[in-house]
Amino acid sequence: MSIGSEWVQALLLAFDLLGTFVFALSGGLLAVRKRLDLFGVLVLSCAAAVSGGIVRDVLIGAHPPASLADWRYLVTAMLAGLATFRWHAHIERLRNPVQLFDAAGLALFAVLGTGKALAFGLSPFAAMLLGMVTGIGGGIARDVLVARIPVVLQAELYAVAALVGGAIVALAAIFNLPQHPAMVLGALACFGLRYFALRRGWRLPVAGG
Repeated sequence: MSIGSEWVQALLLAFDLLGTFVFALSGGLLAVRKRLDLFGVLVLSCAAAVSGGIVRDVLIGAHPPASLADWRYLVTAMLAGLATFRWHAHIERLRNPVQLFDAAGLALFAVLGTGKALAFGLSPFAAMLLGMVTGIGGGIARDVLVARIPVVLQAELYAVAALVGGAIVALAAIFNLPQHPAMVLGALACFGLRYFALRRGWRLPVAGG
């Protein structure tokens, strides 16, 4: 493996761990809001951080899943949970922190999940769908554990934002364009769409509405 390739792999790992951390923060903050104890905060942090990646890896045949094979993922998630448990009052002062952390994690996981699926030989369309699964899986697990209707099943632009981010990476693969700039663009597009949907109330149509 060349030095350039090693650098790229290290950068992708760093972004993957960053996504793990911010998704774990969203899980931890929701756990604190639901008045869970320390163990509950850690469980919700880990569930939010790794569930989507585990589902993706199982579906593409990457065994064992990266978040279970590499100790850094669970440790990162637990550190985020501990930080949230200890300093949640400071984190809560941020404007709508759960939603912002969740949007950041969604963007990172959607593009990284799409990229990993492409690397395992899946078609661009299938890779885009698995990128979406990577992005929304943790949020679904987090919400289900606290008996809340998952955000992805409500009218907010959540899964759609993940699809947009994954689609940009998939289109880059179709046209043989550089993947890493496409991942950056896809992550920004996903985060931007989700952010403005939250701020401006963009929603999908609801039956009977």
